[in-house]
Parts: sequence; structure tokens; C-alpha cells
Amino acid sequence: MRKQLISVLLTLAAMGGVAACTPNTGTGQPSATPGATTGSPGTSSPGTRAPGTESPGSPTTPAPGTTPPDAETTVPAPAPPSAAPLPSGPGAGDAELSITVKASKDGKTVNYTLVCKGGAPMAESQHPRAAAACSALKNNAAILNPAAPPKGISCTQQYGGPQVASVTGEVNGTPVETSFALRDGCQIGAWNAAKDILGAAGGAL
Repeated sequence: MRKQLISVLLTLAAMGGVAACTPNTGTGQPSATPGATTGSPGTSSPGTRAPGTESPGSPTTPAPGTTPPDAETTVPAPAPPSAAPLPSGPGAGDAELSITVKASKDGKTVNYTLVCKGGAPMAESQHPRAAAACSALKNNAAILNPAAPPKGISCTQQYGGPQVASVTGEVNGTPVETSFALRDGCQIGAWNAAKDILGAAGGAL
């Protein structure tokens, strides 16, 4: 009798241990596996975003009529200012000029540098007639204006030679860029007016 009672107690104890190891969820359904994630209805899957929730670094389309910040502009650069005509009559006599004279198409090119201050040549001038050139510019810098025949006046069709010259730089703060030739009477007159500035080659005509 005692052995049977002990056997029953051991059986009950074994059944109680098995029951203690099996958790009861109380719903009659198996419990969720630890670490598993269940999605609730209406939520987005990982890696997707709802409209209007883009991150600040995501690319966006610029609004119509606007230019993206990193877009290249196609607006052309402004053109450099053109040389204005020099005023006639006496002036300050300040000049920094580069003068080029060519005696013929295939001839040697002669280059001069003329620097004047107050109508007097400076030491850096490399010009055969620097004093005369600076004085001429002080008396009337307009002799370097591009040659153009007056209205209603025709230039005589005479040829003075193949010589050409150019003068670039600055006179009394005004940019200068002009050229000289001897193709007609008007151009010959302009050359002769500027012969002191054009140097020996200009004065030789």
C-alpha cells in the first residue's frame, strides 16, 4: 500500500514538472517566438517612406522657373569696355603706351614703350623721340583717336605706303587702342599728326 502511494506521488510530481516547463498564454494559441517582429496593419515595410517624409539629404526636383544651386550658368560674361575717344586740347600729359610700327608686310616690326608724367618722359620710356611724343600728347591727346573722315568729306584716293602702326595703353586715365595706316589721304593725315608718337619710323614719312 505504501509503495503504491509513493508511486502515485512520483507520477504526480513528474506531471507537475512538465506543466511548469510549458508556459500557458491563456489564449489557446502558441506564444510568439522571442525576437520575432509582427507587423501591424497599415504600417510600412522597412526601407519604404510615406509620401512627404523624405530625408533632408534626398534629391528633390526644383520648382518650375528656378535654377538648381549647382547648375552651370549660361549667361555670357560682359564685354570689356571699348576705348573712348580722347578729348582734344591740352591735357595732363600722363601716358603709358605700347607702340608698334611695321614698315612693310614682310618688314621688321619695331616696338616702343612710352611713359609720360605731366608731359615729360619717364626713365622707363624706350622711345627714340620720347620728349617730343610726351609733349604732343600733353598738347592734344586726341591725335591718337581712331582716324575717321568727317561727315560729307571724301578721302583722297592716294596711297602713302605699306607702313602700319598700332598704339595701345592709357592716356590721362583713358584706355587707348588705335591703329594707323597710309591707304588714303585721311589716314595719311592722321599718321602725320601722330608722327612724333609713332617714333622714327612714323617721322620718316
